[in-house]
Amino acid sequence: MAGHSTTHVDAGSAWGGKVSPFNVSYGKMMMWFFLVSDALTFGGLLISYGFVRHTTEGAWPIGEETFEALPFLGHGYPLAYVALMTFILIVSSVTMVLAVEAGHRMDKKGVVKWMLATIIGGFFFVGSQAWEWSHFMHGTDWGSVELADGSRAIVKGHFGEFESFTVVEAGKHHKKGEVIKESSDELYHHFREAVLAGHVKDGKMMLHDGSIVTWKRQADHEVKLIVKTDGNGVALKKRTVIEGKDAEKKYWEAVNSGEKGRLVYGANLLSLSEPNEYGPTQYAQLFFFITGFHGFHVFSGVVINILIFLGVVKGTYHKRGHYEMVEKTGLYWHFVDLVWVFVFTFFYLV
Repeated sequence: MAGHSTTHVDAGSAWGGKVSPFNVSYGKMMMWFFLVSDALTFGGLLISYGFVRHTTEGAWPIGEETFEALPFLGHGYPLAYVALMTFILIVSSVTMVLAVEAGHRMDKKGVVKWMLATIIGGFFFVGSQAWEWSHFMHGTDWGSVELADGSRAIVKGHFGEFESFTVVEAGKHHKKGEVIKESSDELYHHFREAVLAGHVKDGKMMLHDGSIVTWKRQADHEVKLIVKTDGNGVALKKRTVIEGKDAEKKYWEAVNSGEKGRLVYGANLLSLSEPNEYGPTQYAQLFFFITGFHGFHVFSGVVINILIFLGVVKGTYHKRGHYEMVEKTGLYWHFVDLVWVFVFTFFYLV
């Protein structure tokens, strides 16, 4: 009929489905499909994080105030350790690129060397994330404190170490007048348990055996209270900072009040509905879920890298004449690194 035309396709130029139209292997294409779907999952989680953050009345934690500890060195190093973790993960992505490049040259020794470096970097990151989770759950020496007017503040400064306890009322295990000398960490542990239970009042505290003790400790230094919420738990538009002796007085008044709940330490992973030291409960919930989900991806990537590494060492891929398996696992590893850049930005920088 008029107005209709028929297009004839040369049978020799038609795609018959036997080869990839994008000139990539089936395995690589499926890896890209997986990475796109996984990217959508992480995107949804980070969008949810942003929505919850901007619809929560409580004062949202600031990364440099929350993550300021270094292993063996204590506090006072804002974002230093997480920056180191991020740097190591990015370097591991570079070593993976070098492993893939060595594979293209059929350099087995180069692939072994650079994949081993990538695996070591992955283990460092996973171990560091486990340490950071542990620190996040334990909290700081100070905790966050509820002041007399009901407002809540985070506390900064150097917490004076405990030296000894003196028993003023005997209990099941300690006699009156006994001086308890343990490590400063053990003494602090007893103190923290008593504070959480509301068993500290007027400079005295009750131990688990019923003993009443006073304590001897070193002086606090550079104490600072950063008041972030008012008595109703609503974030203050302008934070109030209390420093020096006034800050020490207000903090220890709360400690010695004998009221349970005036101090909160860390975030409870087993009961995420409980208040945490850092701010709204949603913050800890999202932190554990999103960083945990990413950590699972990193751990999975390390396991996959080890399996491929063993194949490289045995010469499996060299016999095939190509190292495409290294390239495919490299795509996954680069994706994990890229996702961390966004997680790092959302949780630690913004």
